[in-house]
Amino acid sequence: MTASTPPTTRGALERREARLAWSLLFPTIAIVSLVIILPLLSIFWISFKPVGLADLRPVAPVIRESLRSSGDDFRIEYRVRNSSQQKEVRGLTLTDTIPAGVTLGALPEVCALTGATLFCDFGDVPGGFNERLRIPVTLDGDPEVLEDIVEGSEPAATGSGDNILTNAEFTLDNFARIFDSKEFMSVLWATVFYTVVGTIGALVIGLFAALLLNKEFAGKGVLRGLYLFPYVSPIIAVAFTWVTLFDPFSGSLNALLIQMGVVEAPINFFGQRPLALIMVTVFEIWRYFPLSFLFILARMQSIDTDMYEAADMDGASPFQKFWYLSLPMLLGILSVLFLLRFIWTFNKFDDIFLLTGGNAGTRTLTVNVYEQAFAISNIGAGAAVAVVVFATLLVFSVFFFKYISQEEGL
Repeated sequence: MTASTPPTTRGALERREARLAWSLLFPTIAIVSLVIILPLLSIFWISFKPVGLADLRPVAPVIRESLRSSGDDFRIEYRVRNSSQQKEVRGLTLTDTIPAGVTLGALPEVCALTGATLFCDFGDVPGGFNERLRIPVTLDGDPEVLEDIVEGSEPAATGSGDNILTNAEFTLDNFARIFDSKEFMSVLWATVFYTVVGTIGALVIGLFAALLLNKEFAGKGVLRGLYLFPYVSPIIAVAFTWVTLFDPFSGSLNALLIQMGVVEAPINFFGQRPLALIMVTVFEIWRYFPLSFLFILARMQSIDTDMYEAADMDGASPFQKFWYLSLPMLLGILSVLFLLRFIWTFNKFDDIFLLTGGNAGTRTLTVNVYEQAFAISNIGAGAAVAVVVFATLLVFSVFFFKYISQEEGL
């Protein structure tokens, strides 16, 4: 009797199930592509473009029409300009229909009148082009009524220009500007210090808080609620509170330190190096340790208590029970929290911006994205910094999943 061999090709039913599965997954894939992949690809595209904040406005002709008067003399004014200060508009033309009761006088050289249609050809105009056409007119009727008619009819304009976002012009100057900058290493150091110390600090404090509250005692629920206060409070409120508390002129902490004789002069906690970076890192730890506390406490409460009872019978100390029993069981959740907190802290912008604005050595890569894109109006350089942030996190994620503990399904 010969052994049966499995089929090497998919049957009709299996192919039909595969098509059904893909059809069910397609809406999810499409939404993920629109929400995540397309913006990510756009950032990569912009990072190689020499684009500034002003270049986001499309290159197009802009025309405004108005009826002016000087005594009894009337004229139609057309303000024609190029929306871009750098790029030219090719084939700029103006077409307008002259209403009845309005007779045009001498026309500029670029304009011609055919019946009631005024046509002006400006040709190719450079960036920053701005010209006013003043055409004298004779009115046959109520000037106020004719003014409404003239200004109510929008002239048509034609002309095209290169869009810096869609043309074939690419450059590496954005990345060269970032890496050649004298501030890049200080920005990178501030980012690494803020991320690593803030992440580890939040995990350690959260672990200690979970150990303290993993016991039964009166008022435990109230204390847990107080522990969650930093995380659930609005960021604008807690940041303003910290800035006010540590203010060198009117802050309560400085006043207390001076009255106690600890310091002779106020300390500018958020305005001097390296104290400002330490302070924003402490703020990061204080604000986000409750998240670690919640996850770790939930994991600790799911550990079987029989192990601890057996350890007590063997005479194990509290430290030994933590090191040999609790910690191995917590490695999985600690690894997950470290990955998430590292990524979130590396991308953190609002905390630092609200506390220091990126000054006094606290400018991280995410703050640098804002500075390049909006403060300096260099969208391409800002996108290049964002690409550096993405690449750094991608390398970290690959390293994490390759070398960090694989417990708990990681």
